[in-house]
Amino acid sequence: QVQLSESGGASVQAGGSLRLSCDFTPSDNNKLCLAWFRQVAGKEREAVATQYTGREKTTLYGRPARGRFTSSRDSTKNTLYLQMENLEPEDTAVYYCAADVIPKAWTTYTCGLTRKYDYWGQGTQVTVSS
Repeated sequence: QVQLSESGGASVQAGGSLRLSCDFTPSDNNKLCLAWFRQVAGKEREAVATQYTGREKTTLYGRPARGRFTSSRDSTKNTLYLQMENLEPEDTAVYYCAADVIPKAWTTYTCGLTRKYDYWGQGTQVTVSS
């Protein structure tokens, strides 16, 4: 079982920046798909970014990222980050990190943006005011 815990959500002015963090428990014998999602009130949850821990440069970005968000990972700390720049009121949402276990042998895998995830954090609120 993978445990995830997000932090870093806050209220900011439009044009500001935030960095979200997600501490996750590693999988000893397997790799992980890790992802950031967001859910705007009254709308469906949507994927912001995904990545596969089994190889480098596998990050995919969803529509919400729009060239303003960057997802990265510190493997030494087992932490996933989402750096958000030039925030807009439309970015107001609860941001979640998610994980799914992938067999270690799947060395060429890519975590798609439409993938369903088994493990979720509790979410962190981001509010952007104009």
